Amino acid sequence: MSAEPREQILDDVERKAAEYEIESGCCAQGCLRALQEQFEIGNVETYKAATAMPGIALRGETCGAVVGGLMAVGLVWGREDPKDMDSFFRAISKGRKFCEAFEKEFSTVMCRAIVKQRFGKELNLADPEDAKEFERMDGFRVCSYVPGKAARIVAGMILDAREKEQRS
Repeated sequence: MSAEPREQILDDVERKAAEYEIESGCCAQGCLRALQEQFEIGNVETYKAATAMPGIALRGETCGAVVGGLMAVGLVWGREDPKDMDSFFRAISKGRKFCEAFEKEFSTVMCRAIVKQRFGKELNLADPEDAKEFERMDGFRVCSYVPGKAARIVAGMILDAREKEQRS
């Protein structure tokens, strides 16, 4: 991690996650990629694993930015040994903290509700007609705010943990 000031890191992660959403059309990958780059976590396989995660495979379920954020949480605080229950519960606690912060920002973690907030109407992104309308409405740019905020929340958590470690 660089010696950049905290706010600069948070701003950069947020901006990059939004840009990567626009570039890839995948909120999960946009969020995750920005965090991977900033904190040197995961790899191309981790990034690849997030491919089908937007709205849980475009079903309107959990927002892909939440999934990407949770994947980053797992990369930072997760366990490698299935018997390591301390790491398991630490990662769950961090994941819940992230979800609570995300819900505070968006009032939900559900893709369909966030899409309705952002566009003022429901869109089924798996439906070809709604997908075309989403594109006409510059959907990836409009939605880019969401993975940006998700990445910023997780980045703040990681920075908080690293600052706490340094003080110890």
